[in-house]
Amino acid sequence: MPIYEFKCLKCNEFFEFLVVHSDDEQEMKCPKCQSEEFERVLSSTNFVMNGGGGQTSGPKREERQCSSGSCTTYEIPGATKA
Repeated sequence: MPIYEFKCLKCNEFFEFLVVHSDDEQEMKCPKCQSEEFERVLSSTNFVMNGGGGQTSGPKREERQCSSGSCTTYEIPGATKA
């Protein structure tokens, strides 16, 4: 049973959706604004071994000016490849 992560295109909320059976028809909506406009994001694995006790935080959003106007970057918590 895979869990997929999505980002709402209307309110920028990140949420997960559990797929029980691939052939089941399920209604998917943003839990915050009920929008049906979202995109799937690549999830990063985030776990701690040996009871590390560290706190995890949600995605961070950074807005800046780009040549095409305004650009937004999302930093999703978890390990990254160097």
